[in-house]
Amino acid sequence: MTTQVFSFDQIHIEVARHASDDFNLFHDKHKWLQITHNPFKGPIVLGFQLNTLIEYQMRLYREAHHEIQIINENQLQFSNYQIIFINALRPRQEFSLEIKKTLITTIPDLILTNRVTLKTPEKTVLLGYKKETKHPLFLPDIDVDALPDLDTLPDKSQVPGSEFFLKRKWIHNGNVKNFLSGSLAEQSDYFDELADYARYPEIFPCSLTSGALLEKAQIEENWDFKRNPMVYTSHDISIDRFLLRKLKNNDILHILVKQLPEHPNNTLNHTDIQLRTYECYGLMADRGVLFRIKLNLVPLQEILKNLSSKLI
Repeated sequence: MTTQVFSFDQIHIEVARHASDDFNLFHDKHKWLQITHNPFKGPIVLGFQLNTLIEYQMRLYREAHHEIQIINENQLQFSNYQIIFINALRPRQEFSLEIKKTLITTIPDLILTNRVTLKTPEKTVLLGYKKETKHPLFLPDIDVDALPDLDTLPDKSQVPGSEFFLKRKWIHNGNVKNFLSGSLAEQSDYFDELADYARYPEIFPCSLTSGALLEKAQIEENWDFKRNPMVYTSHDISIDRFLLRKLKNNDILHILVKQLPEHPNNTLNHTDIQLRTYECYGLMADRGVLFRIKLNLVPLQEILKNLSSKLI
């Protein structure tokens, strides 16, 4: 087991949110005040920012324990994150990241699993697992052949014949480096221009889904981000390592977002708050599925209502 202590400054949040085009008011150093009944009393760290810190520290852990060789030799193509968000993290809050010892299972397939915990001295911020597998753990069944030519569709539009909202993004090395630095990861471990070396991190392409979700809500629902913003409760992520190695500067990425119908059985733990569940995919130019993400969010109003009812 390894445990390290960290803290974010507001500049880290600014860099990460601008690098990923995340305009959620929760992260803005001024506009957080515009959120009605904001319980966090200040800007908070991005969920994908925390995921990237986990990614980087897991990379160092794998290297120190000679597990990269196991992953490569056994062609564990997919990197998976299963994250549950419990509390928000503020700038300048000291927190620890704990990585439990790797558990290796072989039936039915080889899987490397580590439990991760992020907590401040007062509270747990998130719990989760990092797993290396041969097949994606999440959303394995998308049929990309059924989709029309995405290059011909307008940005921020509905994909004909599907339930998907399309957001088109381009990968730029500068944004990737900034997001890494904003996430307390050493960007020089991923990029070396003099050696013509670029190894893209796993989470950055996934982080672009936050902006896509915001734009979908803005366009399709005219969502009021000041009166009723939404917060993440979980991320389930599978990234294709083989495709990630092919990623290059200025590559196009088609982000597809589908909202599932709300259901009374799909609720936040120990409450009657219905979750909003989204399936998100990142498709490269050749339709290779770079990432698959299942996200759960809840409107802030519902959380505050639930807390009020417990106090009555």
